[in-house]
Amino acid sequence: MDQTGLAEFLRKRREALQPADVGLPAGRRRRTPGLRREEVAALCQMSTDYYSRLERGGGPQPSEQIITSLARGLRLTPDERDHLFVLAGRNAPARASRNSHVNPGMMRILDGLADTPAQVLTSTGETIIQNRLAVALLGEQTHFTGYARSLIYRWFTDPDERRRYPPEEHARHSRVYAAQLRAVSAREGTDSRADVLARCLLTDSPEFAALWAEHQVGITYSEHKRIVHPEVGTIAVFCQTLVDPDQSQCLLVLTVSPGTEDHDKLRLLSVIGNQRLVS
Repeated sequence: MDQTGLAEFLRKRREALQPADVGLPAGRRRRTPGLRREEVAALCQMSTDYYSRLERGGGPQPSEQIITSLARGLRLTPDERDHLFVLAGRNAPARASRNSHVNPGMMRILDGLADTPAQVLTSTGETIIQNRLAVALLGEQTHFTGYARSLIYRWFTDPDERRRYPPEEHARHSRVYAAQLRAVSAREGTDSRADVLARCLLTDSPEFAALWAEHQVGITYSEHKRIVHPEVGTIAVFCQTLVDPDQSQCLLVLTVSPGTEDHDKLRLLSVIGNQRLVS
């Protein structure tokens, strides 16, 4: 571990970030360039004291999870992320398995969507990051492990995954997920994440196996989707996706029509977050 190099690199990357780069207001005049340490610590989901110690060349060797959080919070490019791992004395993840690192351009867009549910997913449906309103609307999706990290896998194996969607639309969701996974599996090849996930689902889900046997591709959602929230009821949303150049990640943005009941429900969710309403 190169503590001095790590400290200098963190400081330089922090000073290179401006509030607008991460969706923060400029606020009062700043004495030093870039973001404050406490702002970066919040972006990296760690304490200011811990981040400050790293930037000063102290503290224990950071774990791979901490390095990943630092890379995401500092909006590092893939090459910068690799360099951060090396400075921290860790092996950088192989490029093919680097799905946990969000495209910096997508992160900048996500930063500006505080009032709109948005989240970044991999090609196999693993949710990498959600903004606060996406968590309030769809539930926390980033804490799963193993195959369950994929919402496609959960859809076919965990009944609880379907509770936020109207029952009459479940069959359509199933067909879309099966078709999407087949397309990704064909594109990424044998032994890819998508291929392994498909083989696992063929064993674990008779419904998936039946749909997979139909060999359908190109089935997509309509622009509209209905989401059933346990506190505010059904919300009709418009779905837009932005796919990164190598098609390994997409930014899902959910919007509603202004002045509608759906808009009022989403505004209420932005206030209550994940709290339960008291009847």
